[in-house]
Amino acid sequence: MNKNLENRINNAKELLSVALDSVRANKLRSILTLTGISIGVFSIIAVMTAIGVLQQSIESGLNQLGANTFQIQKYDSGINTNNRDLSKRRPITYEQGKAVKEGSRLAKFVGLEAWSFGDKVKSRFEDTKPDVQIAGGDYAFFPNNSYNIEGGRSITEEDVRLERQIIILGHDVADKLFPASDPIGEIVVLKGQKFLVAGVMEARGSSFGQSQDNLVVIPITAFFKVYGRNVPDLHITIMAESSDLMEATMDECFGLLRAARGLEPGDDHDFSVFSNDSLIENFNQFTGTFKLAAAAISFIALLAAGIGIMNIMLVSVTERTKEIGIRKAVGATRPNILFQFVSEAIIICQIGGIAGIAFGAITGNLVSLLIDVPAYFPWFWAFIGVVICSLVGILFGSYPAYKAANLDPISALRYE
Repeated sequence: MNKNLENRINNAKELLSVALDSVRANKLRSILTLTGISIGVFSIIAVMTAIGVLQQSIESGLNQLGANTFQIQKYDSGINTNNRDLSKRRPITYEQGKAVKEGSRLAKFVGLEAWSFGDKVKSRFEDTKPDVQIAGGDYAFFPNNSYNIEGGRSITEEDVRLERQIIILGHDVADKLFPASDPIGEIVVLKGQKFLVAGVMEARGSSFGQSQDNLVVIPITAFFKVYGRNVPDLHITIMAESSDLMEATMDECFGLLRAARGLEPGDDHDFSVFSNDSLIENFNQFTGTFKLAAAAISFIALLAAGIGIMNIMLVSVTERTKEIGIRKAVGATRPNILFQFVSEAIIICQIGGIAGIAFGAITGNLVSLLIDVPAYFPWFWAFIGVVICSLVGILFGSYPAYKAANLDPISALRYE
């Protein structure tokens, strides 16, 4: 190694050691200073971690539709940020849905769905709570909603046409109603009517802290017999053959539905459409506001902490005037003094920043414990936090360091 370079490295190590000794020698002052930095970094890391945890859970949960699938319905999706009053829209009827189903040539599957959110199902062994979701559907319900059949069979077109009273149980419902026996072929009672268990769906797990397996599916025509045909919001789910045909399939199905609803060429759609991607995009737009607000609050906190660092470093320079004079008298140069005091500011900022990152990540991940999802660490924001702490140290430590470096050694030695 070049001798000059080796000397510079050793000199830098010595100056860093001196800076650390100074931080340790003034513990209370250093703790008070780094606390301000910690609070600023903590606020942004805690918020970003909590949002990251929610985002992981929600993006997983929003992938409720199958690949290359979109859904047409009366109302906007639950997290759509539009505040439009859609109550005056006409409901989508079963006949209109059938027009899309029978007329589409590009779609792989077209399914019609109706829902009742909360009912009780009984078997000869047990009853469920009155919170089971009841879906009326057809054969396309399962691929379009990413449900697989674990045992038995699915719903067929013949079941729909003949209005057969068969039922497909979600995994949680099957476990509740038939804890020690095979449910296939058993009879359950829904709304006073008997249904034959034809199949059981594979478990999907939870989303947003709620089970995705607490549901049953019956043929949509049987659903109308139980709940009536005046469904407030019938859904049409369409799976395209591929992602390349997604847009063309949408255009085709929109055209078929508009014709069935009697819309003129210049009329706006009187229905809403969403897919997995659009739901996630809406959620990201929604959380973007919170991220900006957290960043702004954290910036203000870091700015205040930086001003505090500058004040404390100026006091430190005044208190250590004689020390600076001695160091200059024994050969310390202006860059040495400058480096020493800037290093002290950076070290204080980094200790505060690391503490803020650690406590922020722990606090933010309390959300993951509450909703039972994997922990999350915001690596990008942690890196940003470290960089900002360094910049705060350099920016607000430079003036006190400059003042210390420019002290006259003779005057400094005489200072009392």
